[in-house]
Amino acid sequence: MTLRCLLAACAAALSLSLPAHAADDATDKPKMTARPATSLSPGLTLTTLDESAAFERSQAAIGKPVENFVLLNRDSQPVELAKYKGKPLLVSFVYTACFQVCPTTTRNLQKAVDETVSVMGADRFNIITIGFNQPFDSPQAMKDFAKRYGLNLPNWEFLSPATAIVGDVTGNFGFSFVATPAGFDHLNQISLVDAEGKIVRQVYGEKFSPKDLAEPLKLLIANSAIPPEMSTVKELMERVRILCSVYDPVSGRYRTDYSLYMMIAGFISFVGFTIYLSFNMWRSRRRATPPAA
Repeated sequence: MTLRCLLAACAAALSLSLPAHAADDATDKPKMTARPATSLSPGLTLTTLDESAAFERSQAAIGKPVENFVLLNRDSQPVELAKYKGKPLLVSFVYTACFQVCPTTTRNLQKAVDETVSVMGADRFNIITIGFNQPFDSPQAMKDFAKRYGLNLPNWEFLSPATAIVGDVTGNFGFSFVATPAGFDHLNQISLVDAEGKIVRQVYGEKFSPKDLAEPLKLLIANSAIPPEMSTVKELMERVRILCSVYDPVSGRYRTDYSLYMMIAGFISFVGFTIYLSFNMWRSRRRATPPAA
């Protein structure tokens, strides 16, 4: 069995569980919906998001391909979402006038992926944050938002859709929001997209540990196509290294899981021993077979 097959077997053993389950214990459930705090005048009703319907809509997006929308980056340059194919992608939504949940969620996302970048490298995956409050979440507003909160990872872009396609873009990712007198009621959602451009998981909440995002992300990286410019053997060995990294919640960092290395070494030894025995048996039979007359 080749190293490629072995790696595939390891990846399969650690296979990605795609859908998130709604049946989690209430105490373990993340805060799915952001509701801005406000002081309302007596008699004024605050429109809120139907959390159950929003969750169903979000889950229904799993398995769907990301459509090739064209958005503007922070420099007002058009960016096709198809450009992000070939690597796993994390997608979040914000509105830049939010001074409560959106900055908190985005900073927590940065903390979660910081460790992922240090282990896997910034060139292994991409992150995009999309401003859904148009026309106010302009490229300049998104640039200011990123600068204000120190969001400067090299693989993280902030994008603005045209007002006319906001509904299509958010609908594609299963992201729901409702305008309210206080701002917006919206899902706290991160969409994980595989290298083929298909949505494979939704992660909810205001806080994201490296384990929440990095564990499924590293499997997406290991299962993505090998870049043509890289040495196949080197790339396969790098993927083995990624799979052998395990998040330690106590230290908050990744450590190497040597047990998988030992399994791989044991498997290679077994295959080598089997080949050795087969060769010896073949040679013994050949010696025992009398030559043809």
